Amino acid sequence: MVTPHWGRSFIFLTLFLILSACGGSRIYVPGSGASEQGAGSAGTHVVQRGETLYAIAFRYGLDYKGLAAANRIRAPYTIFVSQRIRLVTTTAPVSKKATPKRQNTVRKAKTKVAIKSSPIRSQASSLRWRWPVAGRVVNAFSLTGKVNKGVDIGGQLGESVFAAADGVVVYAGGGLRGYGKLVIVKHSDKFLSAYGHNRAILVKEGEKVKGGQIVAEIGSSSSNQEMLHFEIRRNGKPEDPLLYLPGRP
Repeated sequence: MVTPHWGRSFIFLTLFLILSACGGSRIYVPGSGASEQGAGSAGTHVVQRGETLYAIAFRYGLDYKGLAAANRIRAPYTIFVSQRIRLVTTTAPVSKKATPKRQNTVRKAKTKVAIKSSPIRSQASSLRWRWPVAGRVVNAFSLTGKVNKGVDIGGQLGESVFAAADGVVVYAGGGLRGYGKLVIVKHSDKFLSAYGHNRAILVKEGEKVKGGQIVAEIGSSSSNQEMLHFEIRRNGKPEDPLLYLPGRP
């Protein structure tokens, strides 16, 4: 019969031999990338202090309207610290009550949504874009290889950064890693623009801005290159700003 003391020694010896045999192997646990900071389990994001719904949607490349609808968050899209946001989107409108089951009512609702979306398309197409700074593009847009979700425009430290079109500031802060001090402007229900790596932010969230209005000052990137990182997002997805900005001589 094995004594308790000898039994414990046998177990420890067995564990030691197993660990010694595996000594040449290591187990790595991947850390969270910049786009996953604050991400929880099962595709959720835990709201951090200073974040807005627009900033969260921007971080994950999602449409803020669909994100709000999926999480039943109504305009003006107020969120709270430690709130869990499901990282999914839906095109279904957020309603206070369930839609009645009568067939004719459902049809009317669908017609209403279709009519409402037409002015949005018109509004988006009528935006008048302008260059946020006058420098040359030093890094082009690319979604393959070395990914750049916008363009990097060279400039001098402290140079003025201008709003690329009329809109409302929906984020002004430094909470998105990799962007430095960042300003996000909402131009329509479809279009947002973003201005990163600023030395100083000169506007506040909720402030209405005109195209050409100063919103920030050029800073430098993590590689100490003085430049503005500029993005245009359509329905949450990054698009090449050069497709929208006017040509230069």
